Amino acid sequence: MSTSSSPGRDGAPAGERPAGSIDWVAAEESPEFRELIAKRRAFVLPATIFFLAFFLGFILLSSYAKEFMGSQIVSGFTWGYLYSLLNFLMVIVIGVAYNRRSEKVFGPLSEKAAAKALHSAGGSSGAGTGQAPAGRPEGSAR
Repeated sequence: MSTSSSPGRDGAPAGERPAGSIDWVAAEESPEFRELIAKRRAFVLPATIFFLAFFLGFILLSSYAKEFMGSQIVSGFTWGYLYSLLNFLMVIVIGVAYNRRSEKVFGPLSEKAAAKALHSAGGSSGAGTGQAPAGRPEGSAR
């Protein structure tokens, strides 16, 4: 009678991985990945809170300060129009700031985390060379 362990996510017995496969749990627990998540969260969470507070302020002012929001700044241009246009501007500013932070901080950190995961898997599948890692289609290097 043979003892067999239950299969893992990749079909291999639990505790065993095919050669060259990535240990996703170890990759998630790596210091590089943890640093990436912490830095990304440190940007995304405050930006989201600021956006929601700003937008909620617009909704509340539109509902409860109708006189103020309807008062004119310059010939027909009201505070309500200004605030609504500032909402669009804020979305663009946050998007550009995230894109810049992604290029300068998140991108290099994600490449370090991916390279570590690939190195621990025993493969060097082009990490940092622009080639897609193993198991990903071309064109999805990140």
